[in-house]
Amino acid sequence: MSAHIVADPSILGGKPCIKGTRISVEFILELFASGADHEDILREYPHLTMEGITEALRCATTFLSNSPALIVDLPLRGL
Repeated sequence: MSAHIVADPSILGGKPCIKGTRISVEFILELFASGADHEDILREYPHLTMEGITEALRCATTFLSNSPALIVDLPLRGL
């Protein structure tokens, strides 16, 4: 994936994680969504690096930009 992001089927079911940790890209996004900033994350998880966090965001951006949105219109049953 990258120098800082790995996906190993034996770790968190293969979710992309920051290398050497069990901290997923998804979790990093959740931290930012909850209002944390880079400094908050580094303070709370001192084993992370700024580069790892940045790569996690890059990984998420790449994934989202390459994933088509699928909108499905399902008929409602019983109405």
